[in-house]
Amino acid sequence: MLQGHQSWVFENRPRIKGTATVVGPFEGQGPLANDFDIIHGEPTLGQDSWEKAEKTLLEEASKLAMENAGVTAGQVQFFIGGDLMNQIISTSFAARTLSIPYLGIFGACSTSMEGLAIAANLVNSGSAKHALATACSHNSSVEKQFRYPTEYGSQKPPTAQYTVTGAGACVLSHEGDGFAVTSATIGRVIDMGLTDPFNMGAAMAPAAVDTIQAHLRDMRIEPGYYDLIVTGDLSKIGYEIACDLFAKHKVPMHQTTFSDCGMMIYNYDHQQVQAGASGCGCSAVVTYGHLLNRMRKGELKRILVVATGALLSPLSFQQGETIPCIAHAVSIESEGTL
Repeated sequence: MLQGHQSWVFENRPRIKGTATVVGPFEGQGPLANDFDIIHGEPTLGQDSWEKAEKTLLEEASKLAMENAGVTAGQVQFFIGGDLMNQIISTSFAARTLSIPYLGIFGACSTSMEGLAIAANLVNSGSAKHALATACSHNSSVEKQFRYPTEYGSQKPPTAQYTVTGAGACVLSHEGDGFAVTSATIGRVIDMGLTDPFNMGAAMAPAAVDTIQAHLRDMRIEPGYYDLIVTGDLSKIGYEIACDLFAKHKVPMHQTTFSDCGMMIYNYDHQQVQAGASGCGCSAVVTYGHLLNRMRKGELKRILVVATGALLSPLSFQQGETIPCIAHAVSIESEGTL
């Protein structure tokens, strides 16, 4: 099952049995609105705090994913998920509601694919029949913790990104007709010495490139094996840096389509999102909504989703630490593409 140095091959091809995406009103104004299951009309979701609203997003996505998969919470062996809040409280408190055996993880914005990789490993090995993988974020809760509360009205530089309000959930099963999770590459921590929390794309780009190169090397394939390779949320700045690094390292990305979830979810012409989107919910809702819908239509047969994360905290930033980053890659394939 281990292939190369840092990749897993899932020979039993765990199936994506059911997914769900729940987003806020701003995301519902973007170009992917038709790919989301639930779009809320106001960002508080009727709760009295942003953090409670984020928890509610995740609870709704998780319950709907299980409903779409045709399973109950009692049939799911493990719930794997995380978010950006201190001590991943949004996910942990949702786990209290769901009452499913729980593995909380933190990979910052790489959490969606980290969780999917772990869930696939559990199902592939027979350690679980059904596993639930989730990730969530809320713009106002993240801004309050990592930058400045929205109420401050502080001006942001063009390198800054806009945190997605959304939650994505996926139920993996050992059997079924859904798309197969076929492999995963676990990333290394890469730190290029950047310290600016308003330039996450530049900080994360080298980690994304490193993981993609490792995946191609371990799997002994070229980029053209995939119809699409998509990073998690490098957005405009990080995406351009990644393209430059691929050219420098002579990675033939021209063989495939290379894109970024952070550049897909919002409309740059009408929504003020600076460099683009970020947040744990970004790659989760784009993958489980838009990308899987494209696979259902037959537009894509093999995709590699590479979620990226900046592993800083308010404490590390206040102490003058640099920003360590990571990326995790997961391949998803339509049945019949063995």
